[in-house]
Amino acid sequence: MKLLFICNQNKNRSTTAEEMMKTKFETKSAGLFNEKPVQERTIAWADVVIVMEDAQRKELAKRFPKQYLQKKILTLNIPDVYSYNQQALKEIISRKMKELVNQAML
Repeated sequence: MKLLFICNQNKNRSTTAEEMMKTKFETKSAGLFNEKPVQERTIAWADVVIVMEDAQRKELAKRFPKQYLQKKILTLNIPDVYSYNQQALKEIISRKMKELVNQAML
């Protein structure tokens, strides 16, 4: 399964999630408001798009309305208060990803 993790800048949350999950899934990460924002082809690549906050889900709907309706998009609800690979962030990502797997969302 191909997972695309998205956050605002693709510096902390999405890159940490991408690295953590790459042993179980094919993963990529992207940002919305950085120098190279997520592109349509990257969203097309993914089976599931995982955003960190609902605001990012809304932004994807604005930028890519057609793909938004066709993709499974899940929200982890992780605020932008963590640094890259921070232990607390890794624990939250691990817990929330297990929940998604247990709920058969992935």
